[in-house]
Parts: sequence; structure tokens; C-alpha cells
Amino acid sequence: MPNLTSPRHPKIVGTGPIDQVAIDILRPFGEVVVAPNTKEESVIPLLDEAVALVVRGDGKVTARLIAAGRHLKVIARSGVGYENVDIAVASERKIPVVYTPGAGARAVAEAAMALMLALCKHIVHWDQQLKAGNWKSRHQMKNGDLDDATLGIIGAGRIGQLLAQMARPFNMTVLAYDPYADAERAAERGIELVPLDDLLKQADFISLHAVATDETRGLINRQRLKLIKRGSYLVNLARGQLIDGLDCLYEAMQDGRLAGVGLDVFDPEPARVNHPIFELPNCLTAPHALAMTYRAMERVFRSMAEDIAAVLTGKQPRFVVNPEVMR
Repeated sequence: MPNLTSPRHPKIVGTGPIDQVAIDILRPFGEVVVAPNTKEESVIPLLDEAVALVVRGDGKVTARLIAAGRHLKVIARSGVGYENVDIAVASERKIPVVYTPGAGARAVAEAAMALMLALCKHIVHWDQQLKAGNWKSRHQMKNGDLDDATLGIIGAGRIGQLLAQMARPFNMTVLAYDPYADAERAAERGIELVPLDDLLKQADFISLHAVATDETRGLINRQRLKLIKRGSYLVNLARGQLIDGLDCLYEAMQDGRLAGVGLDVFDPEPARVNHPIFELPNCLTAPHALAMTYRAMERVFRSMAEDIAAVLTGKQPRFVVNPEVMR
């Protein structure tokens, strides 16, 4: 059972670095300390007097971690996903879990556009050819176009809608698969909602923006990749679990069904880079970093810290996963 008395030296504990904007907001509530890594044995010793726990990156908030935080009043996730937090156990303890939906949405959508452009325009290839002194390479391959292409967005939430908005000036047709989206609202944003299989058959570019759930795990697999238009591109800035392993992507790239992939997220993380897909020049990757822009991270940490402060002062946070514990 939690200790209901207040700690003598309250702390806000992070499983990874915390930006200065959040530190400034949270300093009145206790010392901000960061664990050396995300492993339980590194975090647990810091939790004895913690009133708040900030989950970063691949950090996981397990029942054991929550039990160790006997003074915990709030758990915060610096991102839109919260699948790495045991919500049921937190709720049993009446601990609200706050998160930051939408704060980094534009940065993710921009990154998806950047990957699609880099892949179809062969940016990395041309850079390498020029630096190797191979000027004549310009006659050996042609670039692709976003103009008049079809973009298929899987997950038509905030990020998916922003990506659709960004695609319009490129004269792209936008399809989306999202069983929970409102068709009329989607149409107002220039998005046609279609079944997943239809999207895969028609899209020249496929961008994943769905949340990770039991329903979406392995959504992209060998069977579905057999449906895609030959020479299409796939980018994933959502969660690695949406793809049923790297093998199926590698096979689709080897036989030409996929002309290229862009991956910012993996399962597990950190990514194990010994897979042969990482040797392919048309596989662009990043260490779950493309959404971490200056502006996006300022918004994320400000939103998160303000909601932590709201809980610690007995107010209602804006974004809370389990609002029933606040009643």
C-alpha cells in the first residue's frame, strides 16, 4: 500500500533526459533527477521519495516500479503513446497517468513527408554519387514523384490529418484506413476512408500513424504486403509493433514490391541493426528521433509538466489516460 504521508525531500524522477522548460515548471514541486538508464534496477532506487515519474523513450512503468514509488501522485509520458505504462496498476493506486497527444503531431507529419521525399527523390543516393565523383550517374536512374501519386495513411488521427493537409499542395490523392474515424469529417479534410486492403492496393506511398494495440499489432505482414502496388514506398513513424517484423519488409524490398522504406520506430527498441534490411540503400532509418524537433519537444515537455503540476496542486490535468481516478 502507498504511504500517504508526504516525503521529506520530494523528487520528480525521469527515466531519460527532461528538457529545461519542464524542469523550470516542476522545480517548485521537488528535485528533478534522471535515472542513468531505463532499467528497473536503475529507476527503483530513485523512487522512494518520488511524487512524479516521467517516462521517456523505451522506459517501462511496471507494477514493480509503481509499488516502489510509495509517494507517487502522478505518472507522465512525454509522448502520445502510453502502452509502456501499466495503466491498470496505476489506476488501482489512484495515480493519474498524463500524456501529450497532439503536442508533437506536426513534427511527425513533417518527418513522414521528409522520408517520402527523400525516398522517391533518392536524396541519399545522389549525395553519395556526387561525392564519389560520379557525375554521369544522373543518366542512370530517374526520380519518382509525389505529384499525382496516391498517399495511403493508416491511422487518421491528429498526425494522419496533418499529413493529409501537407500532401494536398503536392497534388496527391489521400486515402486513409481508420475504423474509428468519422467519414464526413475525413471528407472535409480531403481524405477518403477505405478498407485497409483497398488502401494497400492503391497507394504509392503508405504512412503508418496508428496507435499500438492488440488489434493493430502486426497490421502490416507478409499477407498484406502481397497486396501492395509494385514500387510503392512505406514509412513508419508510429510504433514498430505495427509491422510483423523486419523480415516481411526485407522480402518485399528484395522482390521490388517495395521501392523503399523509412523507419523511425522498431520492435524492440533500441533496434537490432544486424538485420540485412539495414544494409539496403533504399532503407532510411532513424533512432526514434525524427519527431524530436526543437518546437515539438518544447510543446511536449511544457504540456507534460503543466499537467504534472496540475495534479500536484489538486487541479484537473488536460490530458489524462485514466480520468476516473481523479473523481
